[in-house]
Amino acid sequence: MPRFSTSLAWLAGIAAAVVYFLPPPASAAPVVMHAAALMLLTVSLWATGVIPEYITSLLFFLLAVVLAIASPQVVFSSFTSATMWLVLGGLILAEAVGATGLGRRFASVLFERFTGNYASLMIAVALVSTALAFFMPATVARMLLLLPIVIALAERVGFAHGSNGYNGLCMTAIILSYQSGSAILPANAPNLVLAGATETLYSVQLIYAQYFWVMFPVLAVLKGAFAVALICKLFPAAVQAEQNPPVFAPVSAAEKRLAVILALALLLWMTDALHGVRPGWVALAAGLACLLPGIGVLPAAAFNDVKFGAFFYTGASIGLGAVVHESGLGDVLGKSLLTTLNLQHGADFTNFMLLSVLNVLTGALVTNPAMPAVTTALAGPFATAAGWPLTAAIMTIAVAYNVMLLPYQVPPVVVGMHAGRVSLGTAMRVAVPLAVAGIVVFMPLEYVWWRLIGYFTP
Repeated sequence: MPRFSTSLAWLAGIAAAVVYFLPPPASAAPVVMHAAALMLLTVSLWATGVIPEYITSLLFFLLAVVLAIASPQVVFSSFTSATMWLVLGGLILAEAVGATGLGRRFASVLFERFTGNYASLMIAVALVSTALAFFMPATVARMLLLLPIVIALAERVGFAHGSNGYNGLCMTAIILSYQSGSAILPANAPNLVLAGATETLYSVQLIYAQYFWVMFPVLAVLKGAFAVALICKLFPAAVQAEQNPPVFAPVSAAEKRLAVILALALLLWMTDALHGVRPGWVALAAGLACLLPGIGVLPAAAFNDVKFGAFFYTGASIGLGAVVHESGLGDVLGKSLLTTLNLQHGADFTNFMLLSVLNVLTGALVTNPAMPAVTTALAGPFATAAGWPLTAAIMTIAVAYNVMLLPYQVPPVVVGMHAGRVSLGTAMRVAVPLAVAGIVVFMPLEYVWWRLIGYFTP
């Protein structure tokens, strides 16, 4: 697989070089092809993973400026967005949750009362995976926190590595961590890229409470329940009497302070429509509170332990969308797709399904985190053609990246598979039927929900 990925990356690089020198379409400037080449190269390197994503991100910044594909103000426009500081604050919070042990305590204590029954244990893992998405806005960090706990839990109830019970518990944690997170604005990288690109391109701010109301009931609650039932069906098991239940130390002062910081951050996130403070500034304030002497839970030097890869990756993803828009590539792609899709006023269900499935297929090509960077620039023309509010066209992107056709599309899922020592075949047994259900069942249900809440009304 690494050799295959490397070969694909080389082919993509050659293809990008060819595209760079191709003549542009009629009435388009040469920079359109330059932007297309840069997009092809960047997205291919992200998708294949042959070099770390943050190096690809820095390469994008360098090439975009050196080749004059867009002005530095456009290329680095993401750093003026509150979304970037949401990422930074989230990374600090994730470090604090792991360093203090609060996340481990939170997850383990919630599991204790459900160890007598396999189905209830699966539900508990799903609920904890979802609950952590509110408090820990970094999917990879949630995966790395949860999987060791779930593995230990599986061993306590008699599930050996590779058994149905083991695979069922691990896949529940992996799938629900991503799927539920995609319905909570600060909880996933694609959400942050979408929010940042929307703000950069259209000066439209996604609101935490509204995003939650639009996404969570169907794509987290209903689809989450279906995912748990599906995994139980695919991996049936029965728990055994556990041996040597763990003993917990008293709650530390640092854990108590962090719990207060997280609770206040969550309260402010959920009420942002009332007070107007963006989620990014709330996250940054919470992260700084974790580092402040006296009230903080981390030493100032812990800032050096924060993994900044996600910060630059998000910045490059948002910047890529801005370059696609500024160069005119978005308009060229939009006109081509509009002609193909033939969106019509009044045909809301057909428009919704066409746009959502188009975005799903785009995610399969470029990975889900990169998909909003590529497709957000097209939301404006799509909204006009469909006669929708702009936010409705934008949110079809979020509906689409809730669907995972293949595990490679979602880097945190791949991390979770490695952390849980789950095989690709095991993950595919869950991913494929869940993706089919996501398109055939839950996209139409999400459409019905949008109609009920009046989301298509301008």
